[in-house]
Amino acid sequence: MNLPVPDGRIVIGLDGGYIRDRDNRKKNFELIVGRSLPDNGEPRYIGFVQGHDRKPQRRIIDHLIKQGVQANQDITFITDGGEEVRSLAEMIAPASEHVLDWFHITMRITVLRQFAQGVENYDEQAGQDLLEGLRKIKWHLWHGNGYRPRDEIADLQFDAEALETDYPNMRKFLTAIDEFRSYIASNNARLINCGERICSAFVEATVNAVISQRFAKKQQMQWSREGAHLLLQTRTQTLDGSLRSTFQRWYTSIANDNQEYDEAALAA
Repeated sequence: MNLPVPDGRIVIGLDGGYIRDRDNRKKNFELIVGRSLPDNGEPRYIGFVQGHDRKPQRRIIDHLIKQGVQANQDITFITDGGEEVRSLAEMIAPASEHVLDWFHITMRITVLRQFAQGVENYDEQAGQDLLEGLRKIKWHLWHGNGYRPRDEIADLQFDAEALETDYPNMRKFLTAIDEFRSYIASNNARLINCGERICSAFVEATVNAVISQRFAKKQQMQWSREGAHLLLQTRTQTLDGSLRSTFQRWYTSIANDNQEYDEAALAA
């Protein structure tokens, strides 16, 4: 059967956040939150506790179906490049486009810049050379060039390893470079020209909107996995305005009560 032509593309951003585990205070557990933005339609939020929700793939598919997504729809996933979130997106729609969230690239480059500035305090020229190398890497990544940065990161790693410096955090710097090299290599196919295409800023904004306020990220509140998962369902539906319809579906008397109230208000 031929499906009708889909009405535009839908972009869904998925990212993770961590909160403290009430049952094990020494550990955190991960929340996966997301927001879907159709070309024509209202955006909607989604969230669940990783590992607690046994069918996260089904949850996301149901979420997309509610927005009218068809099997032949163009879907773009924007993720942090983490293996679990990335594989989840690939299972949902293998033929979809997968994009690496620019925020997580810049976050890692910012850490590397801080290390390079530390080197500069001990060896000015070496530090400046490292900072210039990072500037070039960032420029190429911003324009979706996944090949030049691999060579330049390798050069950066070689130059840093060859340095003879008293900088006390040199070992941590080298570890961060190696992790960044692996991160970019594993997500090479998901780099895009950020200057021309999709803005991924909404992904981090979604994490802050869903997690920061209700889960008091700064206050380090402790949560059970079940409690956090249930609150996520309420929080996401509150944000996209669908909580009322959910309650009306569960409790049909609510709709009748509202109608009677409206009629009484009009009569008054």
